[in-house]
Amino acid sequence: MMNTKRHTHGLHDLSATQRLTLRGVGIVVVVVAVGFAVGINAPRAVATNDDGDAYTGTAVRSQFRSLQQSLNSTAGELELVRLKLGRVESILEYSARYQIAADLADLIYETGLREGIDPDLAFRMVKVESNFEPRAASSAGAYGLAQVQPATAKFYDPNITIEQLFDPATNLRIGFRYLRDLIEVYGDMKLALLAYNRGPSRVKKLLDEGRDPRNGYASQIMEGYTGIAGQPARD
Repeated sequence: MMNTKRHTHGLHDLSATQRLTLRGVGIVVVVVAVGFAVGINAPRAVATNDDGDAYTGTAVRSQFRSLQQSLNSTAGELELVRLKLGRVESILEYSARYQIAADLADLIYETGLREGIDPDLAFRMVKVESNFEPRAASSAGAYGLAQVQPATAKFYDPNITIEQLFDPATNLRIGFRYLRDLIEVYGDMKLALLAYNRGPSRVKKLLDEGRDPRNGYASQIMEGYTGIAGQPARD
């Protein structure tokens, strides 16, 4: 005869999100039940207890308000967990898409947000600039993940050294801040990217001469890019 075993699972087996969800559902049920009870007993507000004291319903209504507050708090906690989960899922998705370590994906994602650069654009730029190699160095004298030139870096940090530009956090912070400033100056994503790649002076000279400054760099980064939250990118 076959023996069947029944497996039971306690609350400790649930994830934080699942526990919060169950807690929220439980509070909702209690709030609804209390609200129903308050509604039923409302017409009896002038009834008295065994000692002849009037029932005012104050205790039940107070409990109802307390449960409502608890429900709102739980809903807020659950939303916070959802936001954090969404952030982690995005980072892991970028890690898988570009075949890079999750820690590096996390750094690019968070630095992009902090410096005002859409994470999707940030990953695209780093891919083209250095292929995610922290110690990348170009023949033009640009270094690190975002291929920052020392002259540009010194504008933001006068005491910075070339070796410090190989530090991923430092390099990304300066590179993304520089790109953000260029976007604000030009008001045009493609021109800002061209200025990042070719230098603002070179782009200005070409435009003043009536020549096309495009070299394929901006198009390579922006191919398939839809902008923040699915909004069309500005050309």
